[in-house]
Amino acid sequence: MEKFIAYTKDLYNKISAKVKLVDLIVIICVIIAILVGLFTCKGFRQTADKQIEATSNITFKVYMRGVTFSGSEVPLKKGDKTFISIRNVPYSDLDIVDVKADRKKIVLPTLNSKTVVIVVDDVSQPDLYDIVVTLTDKAKITKDGAVVGGNKVKMGLPITLEGADYKFSGTVSDVKVVDAVVDEKLTKEMNTTDDVQ
Repeated sequence: MEKFIAYTKDLYNKISAKVKLVDLIVIICVIIAILVGLFTCKGFRQTADKQIEATSNITFKVYMRGVTFSGSEVPLKKGDKTFISIRNVPYSDLDIVDVKADRKKIVLPTLNSKTVVIVVDDVSQPDLYDIVVTLTDKAKITKDGAVVGGNKVKMGLPITLEGADYKFSGTVSDVKVVDAVVDEKLTKEMNTTDDVQ
């Protein structure tokens, strides 16, 4: 029995001298990667390209609160293109479908018994505007929503609009899917260029 214990200790010492902790971690990572690959091939794990159900044009509104400009007109115009960045990552030029700009408002009480308050332009801040810009793009449609540039376009997503003479930041306030169709060729092309996050 003592010989067996001595032999086991000697074998353990030889193995531990040759196999370091880093080697053990690498071996475990390789085994995990092989298991994940097998589960993916067998269909137990769903990849991003299997989640895409269709491709479609979408329109989404970007709400920009408190934009300051002192020019005579809003630099964003319907029919123009604007370059957008999603979460500070540059994406692409998109078409502007609609622009609505309104001067900053304040609420004032009235003495009239029929109306309690009125809303008027804030004359103390004449160069402060709230702007809503509607953009259009082609998107991948998944169960979780529309995906543009590898990002799920949802309300609250930070977007930066940039042109020759402006750079405004806002958030997505509305998303609409237009004519969703299953276009296998386009879906295949889009799957090779973007990763869903």
